[in-house]
Amino acid sequence: MIIVSVIIVIFYSCLIIAFIIGFDKVENFNPEGSVSKTKFSIVIPFRDEAQALPVLIKSLKQLKYPSDKFEIIFVDDDSQDDSINIIQRGFDCAQPDIRILENERKSGSPKKDAVETAIAQANFDWVITTDADCHVPQDWLEVFDAFIQQYQPKLIAAPVTYNIINSLLEQFQLLDLLSLQGSTIGGFGIDKPFMCNGANLCYEKQAFLDVNGFEGNEHIASGDDIFLLEKMIANYPDKVHFLKSDTAIIRTKPEVTLKKLISQRIRWAAKATSYKNNFSKLVSIAVFSMNLLLIILFLGNIIGYYLWLNFIIIFLIKFCLDFMLLFKTAIFFKQQSVLKHYFWSSFLYPPFTIFIALSSFTSSYSWKGRTYKK
Repeated sequence: MIIVSVIIVIFYSCLIIAFIIGFDKVENFNPEGSVSKTKFSIVIPFRDEAQALPVLIKSLKQLKYPSDKFEIIFVDDDSQDDSINIIQRGFDCAQPDIRILENERKSGSPKKDAVETAIAQANFDWVITTDADCHVPQDWLEVFDAFIQQYQPKLIAAPVTYNIINSLLEQFQLLDLLSLQGSTIGGFGIDKPFMCNGANLCYEKQAFLDVNGFEGNEHIASGDDIFLLEKMIANYPDKVHFLKSDTAIIRTKPEVTLKKLISQRIRWAAKATSYKNNFSKLVSIAVFSMNLLLIILFLGNIIGYYLWLNFIIIFLIKFCLDFMLLFKTAIFFKQQSVLKHYFWSSFLYPPFTIFIALSSFTSSYSWKGRTYKK
């Protein structure tokens, strides 16, 4: 047990230290004044988002970018509420090209179908995706345009965080998302990109077509972001980048109930078994093993094996390393205040992570009013 514990701790520690170093290696991008050249097709799938859409629409109308250089394509996935009318009323003739398409369902993944439906009718060379429950910054397209002109990439991952939040459940979610964002940026920094977020993802339309889009992953409900990232890395290893800029940060909403949070995280975890990137698998194993080790040691103490010293040492190692990565990430997102909730969250995170991981192998999950089975 001691040898196994040492191997897991060393493995996990090396991984987080690498992410900490990698986070700093990704330079902050500060666009210099340049003429806007890139034309974007903004793709937004939606289903029953009547409550969220007004916030998104307001932010889209405030974009500082030439209206003739972008279009907005909403893709309706069988909404039963007032979403379509809200979109139609939300824009006027002064806005850029706005279209609402019906999702052409053809696989087990409505989200991927929606993106492909939009791309098939997109007029411009660059696709940028976000979600209906998001808020986009005013300079969103400007910073992507400057980045594309400077680096000529094929795919750009960009930062996502939660809006200002209050409840303890939401604080826990923000810490969790910041840990994912920190790991994402760190992975790019060590030339091992393995995660991205479809709420803020940009790629060349032709590159998407050249890698055959989501072909091969249509049966998995989620993963429109990571599976595409894996394909792009395989085909364009030097053309996949992370846009580390606070002017590119997309903000979205945390889940409002524990039940919805669990369902969301199970959906995220369910695609892990289909990863083709070996580094992604190693990260998953390291995180799972470290959290499981802490639970085993804790339970061992409860039943009388007196492993408290082992538990405390390993917990403190994980606590300190995770905090260093979270601290850097929170500063980038200007959300340092959430760190005051880190102590109690660090005790809940191991059982939460293990529960989600195990549930992803055995449980169905709900998403957008639909149930998906393993």
